[in-house]
Amino acid sequence: MKRSDSSVQDLARSVVEKKSIPDIIVNNAGTINRNNKIWDVPVEEFDTVIDTNVKGIANMLRHFVPLMIERKQGVIVNMSSGWGRSAAAQVAPYCASKWAVEGLTRSVAKELPVGVAIVSLSPGVINTDMLQSCFGSSASFYQTPEAWAPRAATMILNLSMADNGASLTV
Repeated sequence: MKRSDSSVQDLARSVVEKKSIPDIIVNNAGTINRNNKIWDVPVEEFDTVIDTNVKGIANMLRHFVPLMIERKQGVIVNMSSGWGRSAAAQVAPYCASKWAVEGLTRSVAKELPVGVAIVSLSPGVINTDMLQSCFGSSASFYQTPEAWAPRAATMILNLSMADNGASLTV
């Protein structure tokens, strides 16, 4: 699990042993709280959102950025959200976590050497289980992951060092 630093460390060790350091990492693990006012969000639920959405990315960066720096190449894509650039009622923990992703990405971009880049990527509104938890049946009005994926893949595969630090949207 990405939010477990030791699990990510084990994954990185395995990758090094197999000599298969990735050219691109997409940090896509994410969760959202049940719609609720912040004062009604249980502490465990808040912690799960922050641990998964922020600490999970930090763990991946901690263990994989040095490998990319050593190879002098790599692109990291941190999945963000439109709610990481704006706000919405009832999902404050999620919004806060995605704002953190945006800030973390921009800060890390300033630390990376030439050859390694990092971006935050908002997928736009996608009809997923997470969206359904917020929007209910109206989530079906939005694009499916299957429709979104080819555009996203093309965009991600065409990222370059010129995109370092960017906040992008598919």
